[in-house]
Amino acid sequence: MSGDLVIQIGQEALMMVMLISAPMLGLGLLVGLLVSVFQATTSIQEQTLAFIPKIVAVFVAILVFGPWMLRLMVDYVINIFSNLPAYIG
Repeated sequence: MSGDLVIQIGQEALMMVMLISAPMLGLGLLVGLLVSVFQATTSIQEQTLAFIPKIVAVFVAILVFGPWMLRLMVDYVINIFSNLPAYIG
């Protein structure tokens, strides 16, 4: 296994992590921004107010994007395992 192959596998793994986590992080960021704007306009300074909407947004993202994320992960693992003899040899 050459160094270039290890770097390529690492790059693909990092790209997969970014693709899979992007919907959850994006919706959490958007909901956090909306709650912050709401808090600023209403002068509510409760620190724990943002947690529940963010958690709900992340769960909704998992429900909506879950099949897509699972398909990406399964395709990646199948690709790794199908190319395993080429990686070792």
